[in-house]
Amino acid sequence: MNRSARLFGMLIVLAFTGALVEPAPAQFDALRRFTQGSEPNKQIAHFKIKGLLAETPVAFPPLFGNEPPLSLKELIGRFKKARLDSNVVAVVVDLQHAAMGLAQSQEIHAELRKFAAVDKPVFVHADTLSTATYAVATGASHVSMVPTGELWLVGLFGETPYIRGTLDMIGCVPDLEQFEDYKTAGELLTRTGPSKESKEMTGWLLDGLYDGVVKLIADGRSIPQEKVRALIDDGPYTAEEALQAGLIDAVQHRQEFTALIRNRYGKDVEIVKDFGKEDAFDFSTDSPFAVFQLVMKLLNPKPKVYTEPSVAIVFVEGAIQIGEAELSPFGPSSGAFSTTIRKALDKAAADDSVKALVLRVDSPGGSALASEIILDAAKRVAAKKPVIVSMGNVAGSGGYYVACSAETIFANTNTITASIGVLGGKIVTTDMWHKLGVNWHAVQRGRMAGMLSSSAPFTDAERAKMRAYMKTIYEVFKKHVTDVRGDRLKKPIDQLAGGRVFTGAQALELGLVDKIGGLDDAIKHAAARAQLGQYEIRVIPEPPSLFDLFMSSDKDDEFIRSGTTAKFSLTGLGEIRSAMSMMARIDPLRFQAVVRTLQRIELLHTEHVIMMTPIEWVVR
Repeated sequence: MNRSARLFGMLIVLAFTGALVEPAPAQFDALRRFTQGSEPNKQIAHFKIKGLLAETPVAFPPLFGNEPPLSLKELIGRFKKARLDSNVVAVVVDLQHAAMGLAQSQEIHAELRKFAAVDKPVFVHADTLSTATYAVATGASHVSMVPTGELWLVGLFGETPYIRGTLDMIGCVPDLEQFEDYKTAGELLTRTGPSKESKEMTGWLLDGLYDGVVKLIADGRSIPQEKVRALIDDGPYTAEEALQAGLIDAVQHRQEFTALIRNRYGKDVEIVKDFGKEDAFDFSTDSPFAVFQLVMKLLNPKPKVYTEPSVAIVFVEGAIQIGEAELSPFGPSSGAFSTTIRKALDKAAADDSVKALVLRVDSPGGSALASEIILDAAKRVAAKKPVIVSMGNVAGSGGYYVACSAETIFANTNTITASIGVLGGKIVTTDMWHKLGVNWHAVQRGRMAGMLSSSAPFTDAERAKMRAYMKTIYEVFKKHVTDVRGDRLKKPIDQLAGGRVFTGAQALELGLVDKIGGLDDAIKHAAARAQLGQYEIRVIPEPPSLFDLFMSSDKDDEFIRSGTTAKFSLTGLGEIRSAMSMMARIDPLRFQAVVRTLQRIELLHTEHVIMMTPIEWVVR
């Protein structure tokens, strides 16, 4: 019996014993109300945004997690449902533990402001808010905080990890090449601090991001931008100080906030927590087989049949890699895998009910080869139907490469994008092995046989070959951009490329993107291009179910390399793993940035030529 089958059997046993799922009474109450048809007349739609906001929807929570991750698409859909629901008279948004990128913050802010058009107030109440979460909150019509609460409106602080010292300590030497001066992604591995070009670029990026945050706050609170800048420089604020400065509307304890809501809308108004959240629990509570029925539905849900014209969304989220995403009980693979995305795009191209495609990109780039595979598949879709790109927090390097399939590119003001350039090389690990008492003896046949070996830096001949290969990829990258952007580019391509990174607002001025807007804007534009009236929105591939976890899929693509190449992982070394476990608890944001930096080494080990954004920022 294989591992999947054993795990499947365990789940069935858990289902019969009732140990897997214990539905909450509130869920039974919701079911009873639904079956009895006794929906209240007035409702307050409550939304709780907790933790990281995902891009790609997930159909089931990791088995050992507390809650399924919330996706931006799901949240936007639930906001729309609340706007259209005549029973909903107001909205409450909990941002207390939200974590999201600056571009996502802009999209949610815009969604909250849409409620004003249907005369539905939006309330935000919090104990503490950061600069980013406050920028979101200013999209609401009423912001309140608890007495002595904390408003950390202090601006943006960005920092980048440089791990050359760590590599030196363990005996690893990075030998990297770049195209061109502003493609500084390798500096995180080769230097202990930024180059002149990197400082210049991070300066204009942070200026752009800061301008975007200031504008959100100014628009939301009707405060002149210069005054917002002055208020930020005088921060942080207690709740009482924030009220006096006009940054919030009230100071009150949570009980007082709840009483205000009920006094305004009546004591019988129902506060619907997690409004619009789809409920997978649809079974009779009287049946002795209820839990078993639930598990079977989770394991093998009926696939949705699309009969109406639709706009499809394909997500490119995370580092772009060769191969196919794999499922596990802990959740799907992290990253944008070329085979999985290529199959999704081929399906969108072949399905006649799909009339237009939105490619949602939230990726710092990655493998050059994988990016080319995804771009080629997207172009095949574009030959049949409109393809629109929607950029999330970051769509740089390989993330911008795949966007070259689209006729129209949407970006948020605070999207980080472009980074048209190439990085390549390897990590030399001989000294690391010497420190562990391991000596290697090598033999070779062929002048270039040791080119990709981790035993020594490139020879002059090897370096020339590597640079020639990288230059070819770089020229292909630039040609993809000029072919699709054409005379929309405001400067010659060599003045826009070279690894330069821009915000979405800066990219719009330069002609690298077409419109400022979020995912919903891109979907509406795609529908208009396809001349659709009524249409459905579908995600391809559909979020996997628990059933997919146990059923192996055919790996039918020649590009799949999973299992054939051993991945190099610094984090796998015992002493580093234990140290990083401690760092993850002490300083989680910095820890995550370091891990993402180490992942660049893994990509270099398997691909050798990659397209990654040059910045790995921790922005507070």
